[in-house]
Amino acid sequence: MRFVIVFCWFLLIGLVSPIKLGASELEKAILDTSSGQVEISVEIADEPKELTTGLMYRDHLDELNGMLFDFGGMAERGMWMKNVKIPLDMLFLDMQGNILAVAHNAVPGSIRSINPGIPIAGVLELLGGQAEKLGVAPGDRVLHPRFGSEL
Repeated sequence: MRFVIVFCWFLLIGLVSPIKLGASELEKAILDTSSGQVEISVEIADEPKELTTGLMYRDHLDELNGMLFDFGGMAERGMWMKNVKIPLDMLFLDMQGNILAVAHNAVPGSIRSINPGIPIAGVLELLGGQAEKLGVAPGDRVLHPRFGSEL
């Protein structure tokens, strides 16, 4: 009986614990900017749970790491910072990985919708301040196989 209680407790903890940084495998992506290319490591969000959870509950995000959201098609979409503990830069992408808009230093915990007002296919979230530091701007590109680029 004690084993069953302990097992159920661990099962419950596993179901309600927030996703930890590094919970999924990191993949290589490249930011292709007017000042050069920068390699970054990304987690992929393409399943419903990943797309809705994103970087929520994370206490830390390393520089040159991020989360790449692949929505699977173009549509107007908004992001928010509810339950996100760190500031983020959001790069809004088309189907080819072209950066259409950038939201800088989104406020942790905010429930305000962050929406570029145009259809997008994906978003790359980076640690707040990284887009400016790396010189990322609309017209630059994220190179990754999900957006038609071979690395």
